[in-house]
Amino acid sequence: MTIYKQADSIDELKQILELQQKNLPKNLSPIEMKQSGFLTVEHSFELLKEMNVIAAHTIAKDGEQVIGYALSMHPEFANQIEILKPMFEEIHKVVSKNNSYMVMGQICVAKAYRGQGVFRKLYTAMKTFLPEGFTKIITEVDAKNVRSMNAHKAIGFTELKRYHSKGKDWSLIVQQ
Repeated sequence: MTIYKQADSIDELKQILELQQKNLPKNLSPIEMKQSGFLTVEHSFELLKEMNVIAAHTIAKDGEQVIGYALSMHPEFANQIEILKPMFEEIHKVVSKNNSYMVMGQICVAKAYRGQGVFRKLYTAMKTFLPEGFTKIITEVDAKNVRSMNAHKAIGFTELKRYHSKGKDWSLIVQQ
C-alpha cells in the first residue's frame, strides 16, 4: 500500500537522491528521456536537507521504499541552485511578491509505479502540507519534456509564461 507523507528521516532523503540519480539525463538514453521524461536538477544531500527543514518534501512510500517525491522549495532558496535562479526571476515578474507560493522543486515517480496515479497524489498531498498562508504551487518544466508537460496539464496546472534561459525553453506553470 502506498502512503503519502512528508519526509522526516535521513534515510528518506537518501532514497530521494537515489531515485533522482536514476532519472537524470546522464543516466537515461534519449529514448527513455522522450518516453518517460527526465529530471534537470541534481541536488546535494546538504541542500535537500536544508530545504526539508524549511518545508518538508512530500514523498510516496511503498513499505519502507520511497517510490516518488515532490520537493518543496521555499522561495528563500531562490539563489541556491544556479539553473533555477532565472525561474525565480520570472516568477517575480508575474506573481505578486505578497502572494505566498511554494515552488515544487522537482517531482519524480519510480519507473515501476508510473501510470498508477502517484504523480497526482503527490501533488494532492503536497497541497495539504503547504505552510499556512501558502496558496499556490509553482514549478517549471523544460518545454522538451513532453511527458511532464502533459502530466502537469492533466492535473490542473496552467502556464504563467514561457521563457528562454541558458539554452533551454521553459514553461512556468502554476496550480491554485
